[in-house]
Amino acid sequence: MNQSPLELRHLKTVVALADTGSVSRAAERLFLTQSALSHQLKQLEAAYGLELFARKSQPLRLTPAGERLLTLARQLLPQVAAAERDLARLREGEAGELRIAVECHTCFDWLMPAMDTFRSHWPAVELDIVSGFHADPVGLLLSNRADLAIVSDMEPQPGVVHRPLFAYEMVAVLARDHPLAAKKSLEAADFAGETLITYPVPDDMLDLLKKVLKPAGVNPKRRTSELTVAIVQLVASRRGISALPFWAVVPYLERGYVVARPIAGGLQSELYAALREDDARLAYLDDFLATVRDTSFASLPGLSALG
Repeated sequence: MNQSPLELRHLKTVVALADTGSVSRAAERLFLTQSALSHQLKQLEAAYGLELFARKSQPLRLTPAGERLLTLARQLLPQVAAAERDLARLREGEAGELRIAVECHTCFDWLMPAMDTFRSHWPAVELDIVSGFHADPVGLLLSNRADLAIVSDMEPQPGVVHRPLFAYEMVAVLARDHPLAAKKSLEAADFAGETLITYPVPDDMLDLLKKVLKPAGVNPKRRTSELTVAIVQLVASRRGISALPFWAVVPYLERGYVVARPIAGGLQSELYAALREDDARLAYLDDFLATVRDTSFASLPGLSALG
């Protein structure tokens, strides 16, 4: 009997292609170059003598052969992941503690679904969110008051390691009748005469200010609010403009409450997980980070992978 050319990496590739609808975005998610992913697909297609997807379709469309492999992947990959978790439990034990500290107000939109999925994977791990918003979540790690911190920068610190989660686009959010809504993209100067509505955090935690406005010498008036929905309401009422993650404002865009525009051609923000170095190899922490990435890419629009 001939050896099958099919490997787990091929099934992961088919899933990424189906989820993203793009070879380039699938390659990002799998931490491959686009040429490496294309070469992998060509080898598999040559082995079976069938095309797996229609190359000229936009978004990408799987062929019947690709759909059959996708069905297999959806069935098999969760079983492989479950078996690997079982092996990790045998090695490390089932119980543990995972206290999560966050520095971003919009983290809960993707964190809660990931936590729900994780609980089914590791029911004996005590999972909790450290109460409140924290300007220095890594400090909670080092004082043993948290086990994982969600941060926007990888600042090297002794005893701390960082793992990439994902990148996302920040967009300008405007009232539908705002004069700037006529522009295709906003630049730093467009914010100069406006009131900028932000979360109540230090300036160095706001990528719009750090990456776009301050380098251009622009310092607009400010107004703050704790809640995304309140910021959107203020924007819709022409009390100011804001910059928010694209995925966080999609529901309001779909309802026509506000409009969104790119900033400086596409302002990207990043999220990382910070862990104590001594905990970095714990299987349940690895699984939690994989769960965050999987659930976020499956449910949030406009994400891209971090290397």
